Amino acid sequence: MTRKPVTPQLALPLSVLIVDDEEPLADSMAEGLARHGYKCRTAYAPAQARAMLQSTPPDILITDLKLEADKEGLELLAMAKQVDPKIEVILVTAFGTIDTCRSALQQGAFDYITKPLDLGEMRSLVARAAEKIFMARQIHNLREQLDEKFGFEGIVGNSPAMTRIVRTIRQVANSTIPVLLQGESGTGKELLANAIHVNSDRNGKPFVALNCAGLSESILEDELFGHVKGAFTGAAGDRKGRFEHADGGTLFLDEIGDMPANFQAKLLRVLENGEMVRLGSNEPIRVDVRLISATNRDLSKMVDDKQFRQDLYFRIKGVTVTIPPLRERRDDIPPLIEHFLTLTAGVHNRPAPTLTPAATRTLTAFDWPGNARQLKTAIETMLVLSDPEKRTLDADDIPEEISRAGPGSAASLSPSLVGISIEQAEKLLIENTLKLVNGNREQAAKMLGIGERTLYRKIKEYGLSGAEDAEQEQQT
Repeated sequence: MTRKPVTPQLALPLSVLIVDDEEPLADSMAEGLARHGYKCRTAYAPAQARAMLQSTPPDILITDLKLEADKEGLELLAMAKQVDPKIEVILVTAFGTIDTCRSALQQGAFDYITKPLDLGEMRSLVARAAEKIFMARQIHNLREQLDEKFGFEGIVGNSPAMTRIVRTIRQVANSTIPVLLQGESGTGKELLANAIHVNSDRNGKPFVALNCAGLSESILEDELFGHVKGAFTGAAGDRKGRFEHADGGTLFLDEIGDMPANFQAKLLRVLENGEMVRLGSNEPIRVDVRLISATNRDLSKMVDDKQFRQDLYFRIKGVTVTIPPLRERRDDIPPLIEHFLTLTAGVHNRPAPTLTPAATRTLTAFDWPGNARQLKTAIETMLVLSDPEKRTLDADDIPEEISRAGPGSAASLSPSLVGISIEQAEKLLIENTLKLVNGNREQAAKMLGIGERTLYRKIKEYGLSGAEDAEQEQQT
């Protein structure tokens, strides 16, 4: 299927530099692309092109492969990537061989096209390059917005719970106090641990992670402390453990509640005196490590049940941050959906689609036992299985195990609509949507596919909770 050229809607028109020693052809390409919204410049000689690349780098470079010298287009490709690696380069050739084209792609060219030139094919190729640039800018802008809002790149969420969590970890990031992250699997504990490290004065040193689940005492000891040559059968040489690798930086121990009881005393000793000993050695090694731990278990109950050492618990808990499951902070689901759509679209080199209000309602209503990790997988599945030309995903695109779920699904939030009036059904829909987003009227309006002022008017009309506030906001 031939893709129709689509010029992405960017804040500013993309700039294109066209280089060809056949002036009529260069001018024809510029004219054809300019009609589709691109800002075009032309150069008819390599020297002129090099000067223009240096002075005002374009978003897209289109250059003939053979100019004054054979394969001089490859030299312009290399120069463009040196000036700005984000410049997309398209080569035009009547002399291209498979080897030459492969070499160009290996050096970073976006694609190539052969003469005689088909302007329609050229526009389609440029549109694909523009889509790639657009997606890269979307991801960059999203990350900037996240960083501006929270100060921690990559953390998505605007619920009161996430706002409090971000405030707390921002306060502790630049200290040495241990942090214990508690929450269900998939809530993003490692992401928060990494954010603490990146925003601390240890960010120039390593962030080292180890999942303790399922590891025996001997394996844990080797993983954390390392060994010397001959320490056991197969130890052919010295090996550093995670503590040494994290020296000066941060060590993240995930699922620390699964750590074998006999090893807990060994870990406590290292944390208290800052010294560890490799397996098979008697020489202590000093380490300076900031510890962040995480668990999906109730450590305080484990202490009461004698399953976790009390002294180790008090040593690692420092500041405790509890991350609520996604079903308890549904306000965060819509922004997470947008984030994962942009992220996965970039990974799969496709334009980021949008979701219909019906799809957003269904995803927001689901309980997400796997939390954000499960939501990301669902969004990626929807994207990969949809038609690449499809720019809007609907409820039909949602994986079946989510769309047909019983408890926690959108259908279970309201009684049967049979036998009631349209007005009563609308009231129930608005009421239940507001419950889903904890009264966030901006999110509710987006999910319902109506304007905020329309929603305010409906809240007042049906006498729903918050009607007085809605009336004041509508007046302002």
